[in-house]
Amino acid sequence: MNWQETLRTSWFAINAHRMRSILTVVGILIGIAAVILTVGLGLGTQKDVSSQISSLGSNLLIVSPGSTTSSTGVRGGFGTGSTLTLADANALAEKSNAPDIKAVDAEKSSSEELTAGSTNWTTTVDGVTPSYKSVRSRTVESGSFITQAQVNANAAVVVLGSETADELFGSTNVVGQSVTIDSQSFEVIGVLAPSGSSSTTDLDDLALVPLSTMQQDLVGGTSANSVSTVYLQATSADALPAAYQEAKSLLLNRHAITDSSDADFSISSQNALVSTATSVYKTLTVLLTGIAALSLLVGGIGVMNIMLVSVSERTREIGLRKALGAPPGAIRNQFLVEAAILGLTGGIVGAGLGVLAALTLPAAIGSTIVISGAAVGLSLVVAIGIGLVFGVYPATRAARLAPIDALRTE
Repeated sequence: MNWQETLRTSWFAINAHRMRSILTVVGILIGIAAVILTVGLGLGTQKDVSSQISSLGSNLLIVSPGSTTSSTGVRGGFGTGSTLTLADANALAEKSNAPDIKAVDAEKSSSEELTAGSTNWTTTVDGVTPSYKSVRSRTVESGSFITQAQVNANAAVVVLGSETADELFGSTNVVGQSVTIDSQSFEVIGVLAPSGSSSTTDLDDLALVPLSTMQQDLVGGTSANSVSTVYLQATSADALPAAYQEAKSLLLNRHAITDSSDADFSISSQNALVSTATSVYKTLTVLLTGIAALSLLVGGIGVMNIMLVSVSERTREIGLRKALGAPPGAIRNQFLVEAAILGLTGGIVGAGLGVLAALTLPAAIGSTIVISGAAVGLSLVVAIGIGLVFGVYPATRAARLAPIDALRTE
């Protein structure tokens, strides 16, 4: 029997028990669709995280202050101290001190209530310098950004994020309006263009004021001269390691620290953040894909079960074919092809459903799903493999039937 005849006979046998075959295929297609969606969600999440971190700016190093220690000895962790100052940021901006650092943006943050007329909104207020716009890769949608003259003059001006403007005024066309922050009136001089959100921060829900105004008028006290974060922009991606070392050495010297393990600051790179986040999501993707793949195992067991039933039902047919001279290999191939057809059909339909879901679900769940050609192709190969692997035993059992015993079967 040639392969064309084998395929025709296999298709006829599958079609003869249509409902049973459909149920077998469903078990495989669910597993294939689940794997494609799981891999797509994992890749999409990695893509989202990378773009969100990149939205902070390009070629960035992020310097955070050290920890605080309460009177009872409780340490607050890195980022809670007041160990970074504007003088540190100015020293880092000096080309003679750090030639691989292109620009520096010092920021001081606080959560404040903003009021416009009878409307109020609580958001993050950041005291920034004019370099914020270039270092953080932000653009102004309307109006203007904070100037150095306004920083020098402790000007009461504010630049709003697009979402903050909409919450306060119901519009982003608000240049010239006034908002109240901590009982002080600020003139809105600009609105930032939308930038999206990171995993922890809405980049469009914020208010920016001159750093000097933030330090002197809104925060004050003993921590007035400290800054919350210093963003360093390296001259290029290749210069990030050199910029890191320059910043670390300079700050250690300025803070009179001889042992780097005692540093009262931490420096993280954008690439490190991306690598860490990507590593976490890769691990989760592998774990979830493994769980989804269990349904493929169930589908494979279903294939084996159906093929064993088929062998039992067609024992007389097998005996007759062997009595007429069909070799064991032809019988074995017959059932293997049937199992492979079931697996391939489930793979094709499952891949189609997975791709369709990947195209339609992002709008509903608000998350990116990346369609991986490799995952789709591998799923089809796995589907055929499942049919063949779980069809080997039934096919071998059929091939080993003795013709006389098969013909005697009622």
